[in-house]
Amino acid sequence: MSAQAIQVEDLTAAPKPVGRIKLTRRGRALFGGLATVLVAAVLALLASFAAPSALASNAANSGQDFHYVVAQPGESLWSLASELDPAADPRDLVAEIVQLNQLEDSGVEAGQPVAVPLRYNSNPSTVSGEELGLDA
Repeated sequence: MSAQAIQVEDLTAAPKPVGRIKLTRRGRALFGGLATVLVAAVLALLASFAAPSALASNAANSGQDFHYVVAQPGESLWSLASELDPAADPRDLVAEIVQLNQLEDSGVEAGQPVAVPLRYNSNPSTVSGEELGLDA
């Protein structure tokens, strides 16, 4: 009878409660690192979509050619910007021209052709790259 009693005890025994999973310090560090990498990847993806494209590549893709102004002796980017658009803040246009031409600073030399943004192509002080022999 003792064998039957053992079987009855085994059948009536309650299952052990399952507790919460506890992460070790190493596990928390691993999941924290994975979350950080995931967030960084999402932010990098968003930044790549939101980043402005280079102005020159946009113009090349659209089939439009840049027009240029040729710096005369004593002229600066500031004076060129003021001549192109007297109503605009020259600082903004100078920064745009520096970026467009990939200049190290805002200095120009006499005779240097300086590409201007496409919105100034119709300005009478600009000349096409073809006229300067720059476009093929």
